[in-house]
Amino acid sequence: MHVQEWLETIPPIAVYVLVGVVIGLESLGIPLPGEIVLVSSALLASQHGDINPYVLGACATAGAIIGDSIGYAIGRKGGRPLLAWLGGKFPKHFSEANIGLVERSFEKWGMWAVFFGRFVALLRIFAGPLAGVLHMPYWKFLVANVFGGILWAGGTTAVIYSVGIVAEAWLKRFSWLGLVLAVLIGLTSTLVLKNRAKKAAAERAAEPEPVPVPVAAAD
Repeated sequence: MHVQEWLETIPPIAVYVLVGVVIGLESLGIPLPGEIVLVSSALLASQHGDINPYVLGACATAGAIIGDSIGYAIGRKGGRPLLAWLGGKFPKHFSEANIGLVERSFEKWGMWAVFFGRFVALLRIFAGPLAGVLHMPYWKFLVANVFGGILWAGGTTAVIYSVGIVAEAWLKRFSWLGLVLAVLIGLTSTLVLKNRAKKAAAERAAEPEPVPVPVAAAD
């Protein structure tokens, strides 16, 4: 069954809860299709007056911020062993190459990696736990997390809902195009990151090991 068709079968309160929970779990570090669920719900809100777009956007934003914060706390407490455990559970997402790429992004960009990571599928999963593992100061993480969550969740809801209102008749027949677009964007960003991760891993493997300098004998 189509995601949007399935959402039409459940009451509005269940849609709000589902969006908040799925996005929260994704932000916490569990690979789930948060973006697809949000896009589908925003399109549904544009076609049915029972779903309030403001409440939907608020639930999505709350899920994003709370999920990231829980992920940060878990990452700070679990440390590197947590990443190893996640790598065993989700090897495609938490591979050593992916973790290395995201870690270098955090070291280079700091809190901006958390902010802009909200808009990239793979980084959206990593941001909270890895920020905790790397002991990023919580106030920096919180600022980036809050503003990134509001802009991504609220902005996505507003844009998709507005498009749905403007082209309601067209979207009733071809609303699946919005989902296809979201999936393609997510897959493209993931493939690009994986490719960069492989290149970075290859470069690290090719780097020569440092030659130890002999200590001069005492006179």
